[in-house]
Amino acid sequence: MSLRSRQLKNGSFPVWRKVKNCGAIVKVLSGDSVIIRAQPKGGPPPEKPLGLSNIIAPKLGRRAVNNVEETRDEPYAWEAREFLRKKLIGEEVWYTSEKPPNATREYGCIYLGKDMATAENVTESLVSEGLASVRREGARSGPEQQRLIELEETAKAAGKGKWAVTGSQEHTRDIKWTIDNPRNFVDKCGGKPIKAIIEHVRDGSTVRAFLLPDFYHITLMISGIKCPGFKLDNEGKPDPAAKVPYAEEARFFVESRLLQRDVEILLESVNNNNFVGSIIHPKGNIAEALLKEGFARCIDWSMAFMKSGADKLRAAEKLAKEGRIRLWKDYQGAGPQVSGKEKEYTATVVEVVNGDALMVKAADGTVKKIFLASIRPPREQRSSEEKPSEPPPPRPKGFRPLYDIPWMFEAREFLRKKLIGKKVNVVVDYIQIAKDNFPEKVCCTVTIGGVNVAEAMVSKGFATVLRYRPDDDQRSSHYDELLSAEMKASKSGAGVHAKKNIPNHHVADVAGDLAKAKQFLPFLQRAARTEAVVEFVASGSRLRLYIAKETCLVTFLLAGINCPRGSRPGIGGAGLIEGEPFGEEALQFTKDRCLQREVEIHVESMDKAGNFIGWLWVDSHNLSVALVEAGLATVHFTAERSEHYRALKAAEDNAIATRLKIWSNYVEENEDKNKIEEDNITERKIDYHKVFVVEGTRDLHFYAQLVEQGSKLEQLMGKIRQEFVSNPPLPGAFTPKRGEMCAAKFTVDDQWYRARVEKISGPDISVLYIDYGNREVVDIVRCATLPSSFATEKPFALEYALACVQLPIDEDDKEEAIHAFRNDVQNRTLNMNIEYRLGNVSYATLVDPANNDEDIAKTLILEGLILFENRTEKRLQKLVSEYRAAQETAKKSHANMWMYGDITKDDAKEFGLGC
Repeated sequence: MSLRSRQLKNGSFPVWRKVKNCGAIVKVLSGDSVIIRAQPKGGPPPEKPLGLSNIIAPKLGRRAVNNVEETRDEPYAWEAREFLRKKLIGEEVWYTSEKPPNATREYGCIYLGKDMATAENVTESLVSEGLASVRREGARSGPEQQRLIELEETAKAAGKGKWAVTGSQEHTRDIKWTIDNPRNFVDKCGGKPIKAIIEHVRDGSTVRAFLLPDFYHITLMISGIKCPGFKLDNEGKPDPAAKVPYAEEARFFVESRLLQRDVEILLESVNNNNFVGSIIHPKGNIAEALLKEGFARCIDWSMAFMKSGADKLRAAEKLAKEGRIRLWKDYQGAGPQVSGKEKEYTATVVEVVNGDALMVKAADGTVKKIFLASIRPPREQRSSEEKPSEPPPPRPKGFRPLYDIPWMFEAREFLRKKLIGKKVNVVVDYIQIAKDNFPEKVCCTVTIGGVNVAEAMVSKGFATVLRYRPDDDQRSSHYDELLSAEMKASKSGAGVHAKKNIPNHHVADVAGDLAKAKQFLPFLQRAARTEAVVEFVASGSRLRLYIAKETCLVTFLLAGINCPRGSRPGIGGAGLIEGEPFGEEALQFTKDRCLQREVEIHVESMDKAGNFIGWLWVDSHNLSVALVEAGLATVHFTAERSEHYRALKAAEDNAIATRLKIWSNYVEENEDKNKIEEDNITERKIDYHKVFVVEGTRDLHFYAQLVEQGSKLEQLMGKIRQEFVSNPPLPGAFTPKRGEMCAAKFTVDDQWYRARVEKISGPDISVLYIDYGNREVVDIVRCATLPSSFATEKPFALEYALACVQLPIDEDDKEEAIHAFRNDVQNRTLNMNIEYRLGNVSYATLVDPANNDEDIAKTLILEGLILFENRTEKRLQKLVSEYRAAQETAKKSHANMWMYGDITKDDAKEFGLGC
């Protein structure tokens, strides 16, 4: 209704009551209309629209709604709106208010400033900038009206704003009310902040905004949070009758801080046709503020899209929960609380249980079972015909979850290779109480070298992340990182997210199956050493192994020893069979060294039940010898025909002498008889072999070639080089395996030699040149498959050790000794005599025929560089006496290590000196 239509019959205007008030501008609707809010008192305050009297501003464009078509901006409509927004939003103003009869809203003037008398008249400012025209038709004349007319004429004369002569069309917006492909739009933005203005707050966690400068109009859901929303009526509009607790307060909280403010928006994802992202404001994070005040909850699905800051949101929510603020007023923490030393500690991983649980040994020796928090290992896939509500069908006979559930074996192997025997940091996140026949679970975040193990599992696709109710805080302290890792794994199709190439392990269980065991026995016997993984330890000498090369599971018994057995269940549920003395200790000894570790085995035979019998090495140590040495096993008579008998017998003698474990009550009944037999063996056998020493090592070991085989070696090398010249290998075609024979190109002369793979570290391969005894790390492209015709010949360089001597303890003395030893033996032709064997290594003396048969070891002792070892064998006593005398001479002359006196006086046997 125009002012003219509201004139009285006598031609005069009605008298409208003007009221002076104070309020805050919360929104600018257009260049001549605003929304004013009163001061808040115990909740969101009332609001009212106010039109500016006596002026008309250009109209803003509107989007198409229902049957109303879209309209475009009039020129300078946006500039007029922005002029008011930048000047008024959030400001306390004075205003006059008058409501004409039958009008639906009030009109008046706004004054910006603390004092009404000196405040800026916003209406006059608009007119003077040429952003509004003065209403003349039907307007009341008076000084105020006249002042506006004068300001308008001045603006026209200056060509300001809408009164500019040209370029008016440049001052209209090209608004994009819809975006055809929101996902592509997010990708195009590339995770960079975009300048924006918040135009509307739908609820505490959903806003509408214009993205600048292109005026994309979007609906944005704030990442990571969810505020109470408003219930809608049948027309899809908020129902004022339906009150949702804290919904209005949350919206007011956001409006008072963000509505029509300049912000930056970081678009992170899309949900339906709405965008998901974070709002960046100079004064802080609105999502964090809402959480602290208890107006919002953390939402997992959208938090996974956040590039950073998720931990701050969780911390803010935790503060609100602990303070029981608003949404959390009835909050009760779930599960037992953990604090102090039980909350965080360092432990050693001793076993991996499937793909989400670990057995760890704490510093005090206690073994605990812990679960990786908030992740689930690979699960058995259910067919499409099965209903989720129905229990799964029974598993087939012989079903083994570790091998038969896709990706379970890969998950276990990932953890095993990374963690077994390693120290990890454990932080207990929560304890899942026992429920529905499920035991209590201690759920933790486990890190090694700063890497979160659960996150690494999820990123490889070896586990998925558990989902929780919004009010359930029993979750990992790094839950958001887990969600982010899962999202990346899902996109790349890694592990359990893969659609093809699903691993399928056909593993033959040979244990207890005599027929199958007979089929595998020849293959295992022919192999010098076979790699395996210890899956289970039943007793000190009985293990269950997985042999990857043959894809089979076997029961393996240690050869050459008798080992006490621990307690075990009786057959047919007959109760617990009591163990033998030290049986449990033997079991724990083997577990500590072998369980889930990579070992090497050599199978010699098989028993009647289909169990393989043989030798096992872990970290190059013979486990049979180690058990005997620890006093946890005795030597079996069958070991006498084995090459390991000497080592076993020496270990047993040492255990008897020190009365270890099973020998604690041993009485030597046949001591005199043994003494007589031993006294009969007094002659040292001397049988020199002429050798060429090609390599000396840091532990007084050396590699030597028999001189008589020199021509044979040269012929072999010539054939190998001729073969590789005629048939050069394809670079990268060779796939190395540890312990496998191959050909390797030596860096110094670029020639091919026979080698054995000792270690694989990505593209770097550690090899031992078996005919020369030297080692090198080469690139994988310098390795190739060794033709089978060259693989049958035994290595020409064999490993030996210097007999009856040992290195000094001091590191500087040790380095000097090693240097001297290498200078004396390396690349020289010497005479060698085998004195004794320990394990797989022969111990020998070396003499120099070119220097009056000088004893290399004795010379090094005389020079004060190494120590003699007090061997007890009768046949070696003359040699040991010579070495002892040489050492006494070195002491008296204060040679090298003896420079400052007798270094052995203050050193006990446990420090390695047996003199």
